[in-house]
Amino acid sequence: MMKFKKLELKMNFKIKNIKVKQPAFWFLLLCVGILNSCYSFTGSSLTDEKTIQINEFPNNAPLVNPTLSQQFSTDIQNRFLQRTTLKGTKESPDILVEGEITDYSITPTTISSTTVATTTGGTVQESQNKLTITVKVHYENKIHPEVSFDRTYSDEAVFNSSLSQSEIESSQVKIATDRIINKIFNDIVANW
Repeated sequence: MMKFKKLELKMNFKIKNIKVKQPAFWFLLLCVGILNSCYSFTGSSLTDEKTIQINEFPNNAPLVNPTLSQQFSTDIQNRFLQRTTLKGTKESPDILVEGEITDYSITPTTISSTTVATTTGGTVQESQNKLTITVKVHYENKIHPEVSFDRTYSDEAVFNSSLSQSEIESSQVKIATDRIINKIFNDIVANW
């Protein structure tokens, strides 16, 4: 017990004898204040809203991917229901999100600088294709109607032309739709 008190006294003595130079203290305090003001996440702009309805996004693109509509609709619903406190509803929602897929296209873009040797001894340059998906969105906020909007979102994924249709649909479509959903989510939920 006596040793513990001596140790406590020594610790108190050492702590009390630490001297903070005033200029260094004020400089440190200023740096913390500046860093704090440089980054500020204000959180969700949805403060009063409690419910959301996200309708299915039909695929009205000239080239139709048969699974895109259902997958996109499910993914955007999951994003809002998992990352916000909003509850899904079909009756009188505070927020309505709906729209349509207006473009789904695969176009050739460039010939890459990578070369592939062929069995005949020559070289062939690999080409790349670009998948573009465009979604038209109607966002209606019944509590704060001034923030409602109609916007078009588009994104693309560049890939090697040797990918099969099923590989494109399983990987590249997911890349493009995730980016579009991120943009929609940030425009509706984030306040930055």
